[in-house]
Amino acid sequence: MREILGRRRKLSLRRSGRSAVVTAALTYATEWKWPVLPGVGLRPGIGRVRECGCAHPDCAAPGAHPFDPGLLAATTDARMVGWWWTNRPEAPVVLATGGSAACAVSLPAVAGARALAALDRAGVRLGPVVATPARWTLLVAPYSLEVLGDLLHRQEWVPGSLRFHGDGGYVVLPPSATGPGRARWERTPQPAVPASGRPRAPRPSAGAQDARPWLPDVASLVDVLVEQSAATGSQGGGSRLAH
Repeated sequence: MREILGRRRKLSLRRSGRSAVVTAALTYATEWKWPVLPGVGLRPGIGRVRECGCAHPDCAAPGAHPFDPGLLAATTDARMVGWWWTNRPEAPVVLATGGSAACAVSLPAVAGARALAALDRAGVRLGPVVATPARWTLLVAPYSLEVLGDLLHRQEWVPGSLRFHGDGGYVVLPPSATGPGRARWERTPQPAVPASGRPRAPRPSAGAQDARPWLPDVASLVDVLVEQSAATGSQGGGSRLAH
């Protein structure tokens, strides 16, 4: 199955002088119609541990969260995205989740690896998965708070390490640099599969909807994600609903 960010496209964009980060940001915004904005980034430093560029020394998402502008500024406008990354070419790419964009579920890296293996064994088709050394994030189709609440209400216990990113949330996308390490695709985005069963390769003349990667429904994943998060341990207790 053809990867959406194909090799030919990558090479042509590299020749244009754009960085890999701005190329990715423009693809997310203009082709996939996912609203993005630059993350705060990391302080310059030496060594493997990198501190967040914000004023909080114990930042929970170092480098990988909005700061200025705020989350409400996320956009799909090519001119704005180009301006942001022209001024800050290595800024992390932050996706504002929800609405018509992807939502997400994230969990610690060890639990994430086990969850993907369990979902593969069960024959569940996965969408894009973003990995950093600390956490793995599974992108899913947009869901409402009501739908999510109903799904989690059926669980006996939801580990606090399992986080849901819906309306008003955000996640970092590759190839962003974060405190724990650079974000990468553990599972690459794939085109939607039409009724014929053959993958639909995105075309320059196709509509925005056709260019977006396929996303699974959160209901098909949540049971396994809760189970694997609980099995690998959780810090901070649990709840019926996590953000």
